[in-house]
Amino acid sequence: MRFETEQDAITYIFATRDRMKNPPRGLDETVRDPSPTRRMLMHAGLNLEGREYVIITGSKGKGSTSAITAKLLEHLGHTVGLLTSPHLIHWYERIRVNGRMIDKSDFLRILSDLAPVIDHEATLLSENQYISPQGIFLLIALRYFDEKGVNAAVLEVGRGGRFDDVSMVPNKLSLFTPIIMEHAQYLGDSLERIAWHKSGIIKTGGYAYSVPQAADVLKVLQSEADSQDAEFYWLSSLDMPTFLGQTSTGQRFKLGRYGECELSLLGRYQLANAALAIQGVGNMHARLKGIPHASPEYVQAIRSGLADVRWPGRLHKLQDSPQVIVDGAVNVLSARSFIESVKDRQTHPVVTVLGVPTDRDYPAVYETYAQNSDALVITSSTINPRITFPDEETALTTARAYHNDVQYAATLPAALELAYAKAGTEGTILLAVAQPLVGESMMIWNVDMTQI
Repeated sequence: MRFETEQDAITYIFATRDRMKNPPRGLDETVRDPSPTRRMLMHAGLNLEGREYVIITGSKGKGSTSAITAKLLEHLGHTVGLLTSPHLIHWYERIRVNGRMIDKSDFLRILSDLAPVIDHEATLLSENQYISPQGIFLLIALRYFDEKGVNAAVLEVGRGGRFDDVSMVPNKLSLFTPIIMEHAQYLGDSLERIAWHKSGIIKTGGYAYSVPQAADVLKVLQSEADSQDAEFYWLSSLDMPTFLGQTSTGQRFKLGRYGECELSLLGRYQLANAALAIQGVGNMHARLKGIPHASPEYVQAIRSGLADVRWPGRLHKLQDSPQVIVDGAVNVLSARSFIESVKDRQTHPVVTVLGVPTDRDYPAVYETYAQNSDALVITSSTINPRITFPDEETALTTARAYHNDVQYAATLPAALELAYAKAGTEGTILLAVAQPLVGESMMIWNVDMTQI
């Protein structure tokens, strides 16, 4: 076998990108080229037509919507492949079948088997081209899905959609979570342009479903669907669940013929994601056959699937006494959403641990959390050298402009010690931290990432 260690495999996956002295930067339509992935899919001996695919994109919530969609399909009796990004602890988390992540041995074996196809593609690259690491993960996932007899695959877009590698897959179904201004340097500086990128996952003769969107976004999605002779369905407020209340680990809601349901995810916004997933699953299941859509068994499968969803590290309650909730909410919009999502369950004192990278608007994020907190603790991480954080002096000076109770700790364990001292046993600790620190929190609390 060509690859014996994870490090060897990851170095290989990123090799053609890392060799570039000046990687191309700019809008996706000028710097991202999915054609190498398209060619590799053609030459890898994959059974691409052997299953149904749904591709999910949006600016927020696409990961949790992917997890919900996959779990509902699983409870309906299908063998379900799931491809998401980024991972929190293990690279293998990105690829799952029926919620279980690919084993290290299978990952290394499949990459070794596919290496000749990847190596050949590398010989065709110009000096300004590279093989997308995401494309290689897609290749590994599809081979693994073939081996496991997957008949339904759920694929999360990395960024955008039209030039994303997963859009090379022949999906009939496309799902759109909320689309807002994001990644302007890659997707364009208008909402319409961002929506144009996202809409690129719609395929000829396919089906597309979207949560409620801004009028400009809906216009773009409808236009793309029309150009592809695809059917487009926009979920209105009438299609949205009615919130009934919180549970210890999630929330209850009521939705049409499904009656009262429990969703094992925090955050009121997850109700729209659940409604979108339910609509998409109904469309996909109709082509896969199985439990009749109109039957009580179908309704029960949907209800049990909603209660069984796990999506670690995202609005994730880690413990009680003090209550600790973690989320990767490190921009202003996601910070507001995090605060809104926990306001009905947080207890005082509220201590927020902040790990916000320097490439984000960290002063604005500090200010947002300061308004909801009795104390702030700023921290950092060296896990990923590409993600840097403000130094202690900068962090403290900045945060103290918005709150008078601010401390700093260079590591997450040290930050948690300070937070525990402030929160006591009755308070709430909010961990609003970047992805490496979310992953570290999963390790600190021994969260099982192998099965979701």
